[in-house]
Amino acid sequence: MEYDVVVIGGGHNGLTAATYLALAGRTVLVVERLDHLGGAAVSSRVFPGVEARLSRYSYLVSLLPRKIVLDLGLDFRVRRRRISSYTPYGDGGLLVDAEDPARTREGFARLTGSEREYGAWEAFYGMTRRVAEAVFPTLTEPLPARAELERRVGDRAAWGALFERPLGEAVEAAFTDDTVRGVVLTDALIGTFSHAHDPSLKQNRCFLYHVIGGGTGDWDVPVGGMGAFTDALASAARAAGARFRTGTEVTRVETDGVRAEVTFADGGTVQARDVLVNAAPHTLAALLGEEPAGPAPEGAQLKVNMLLRRLPRLRDTAVDPRDAFAGTFHVAEGYRALQAAYEQAADGRVPDAPPSEIYCHSLTDPSILAPELAGRGMHTLTLFGLHAPARLFAEDPAGAKAEVLRATLAQLDAVLAEPLADCLALDPEGRPCIEAKSPPDLEREVGLPGGHIFHRDLSWPYADGEVTEATGRWGVGTAYANLYLCGAGAVRGGGVSGVPGHNAAMAVLEKAR
Repeated sequence: MEYDVVVIGGGHNGLTAATYLALAGRTVLVVERLDHLGGAAVSSRVFPGVEARLSRYSYLVSLLPRKIVLDLGLDFRVRRRRISSYTPYGDGGLLVDAEDPARTREGFARLTGSEREYGAWEAFYGMTRRVAEAVFPTLTEPLPARAELERRVGDRAAWGALFERPLGEAVEAAFTDDTVRGVVLTDALIGTFSHAHDPSLKQNRCFLYHVIGGGTGDWDVPVGGMGAFTDALASAARAAGARFRTGTEVTRVETDGVRAEVTFADGGTVQARDVLVNAAPHTLAALLGEEPAGPAPEGAQLKVNMLLRRLPRLRDTAVDPRDAFAGTFHVAEGYRALQAAYEQAADGRVPDAPPSEIYCHSLTDPSILAPELAGRGMHTLTLFGLHAPARLFAEDPAGAKAEVLRATLAQLDAVLAEPLADCLALDPEGRPCIEAKSPPDLEREVGLPGGHIFHRDLSWPYADGEVTEATGRWGVGTAYANLYLCGAGAVRGGGVSGVPGHNAAMAVLEKAR
């Protein structure tokens, strides 16, 4: 058969591209290796016999433009988290309440003994907010030149701090407290194995994508779980006329730049004018039978899903656990502790104190739990561990995962008034409701090379020399005129955004015009 467009990979970006193109009148086929759509943006009943739909891989939304939701008519909503973060220290904790500045100011004063750090916090995130307001709208526009984006930001000091010099310089210049510095730096390390003064600036790129979402930097909870987003996309794509083929692995792509042939594992083929690939550039190179352009990606995280009988009590008795776990709960993420963990992991050792971040979806959106579970006060917890690079799991994947999990949960237990294990729910067979995903798991289950959640290190959101010159006006092109990246590995990819899917669709439609 022949289609105008074949989309390889039925994750949220592939579905976004397919919907835009089908709405524009193109014949579209989406091919997915798994037996279901959604990729890493899915909701699953993780624990047998337990009616709780957890966002199994990706779990929060920041980078999804409202434009995409409106353009495609998606029935999808998010809810803002009132609590930004909670960071325990000793027997106390720093609570950042987005709706109560006075409460946040008091927390900073208890931690640091003065008003200075809170003032610095307000100034620093005022700066990132202004950058977000300038940069975020450009993500669904043709790729701006570096000079053009700098002009839009219009703040030389902010540009230098975020785009030109290692982020550690700005953090250390703005803040003096180790705990506060650590809270700020964590956004530069989510899914990115790096450190504050990395000369490559990949920590800066990660930080930028974590603070520009929506023009505000807010990280919101998807109502109904992450699968609600991809379910809405799949419904919109079907309604627009896109066709789907699941349980089908693509093994080869051949193209002369004008027409392409996609080959399946069962030997079948399909022809297309254009092919969009919702997979990592490393994967695309293999499909083309070519050598990858760069080193293999390496993920660096541990993702843990849990269901609790109740929220655990904190050592900090001044804060309600419902507040502490509603935002991002920082564990072992002081500035010096983050550096020590990075150095140990870079040396091939499991960190003594693995850093992690935790949040409770069901406090903001209880709809992911069956009414009976919610009525009993049960809750989900999602933990995202940092500085767990794939190299740690190479020799003994199962043993290393168990070791990293034990060390990570020990750090959490150290700030609780009771062991987390005492709060875990049990499935009907009496097994604790907890599962962990390492980089090798992510590679095997959802096709992320090296378990890298962004497909490769994030790029700057502007045209930058030879790398983005080859990707064209929308940052999605390849060496072939009819072959496009529409996943997280595109320029301006990463996170749950739909942006590269939108941009790949725009590139195809623009070429036709």
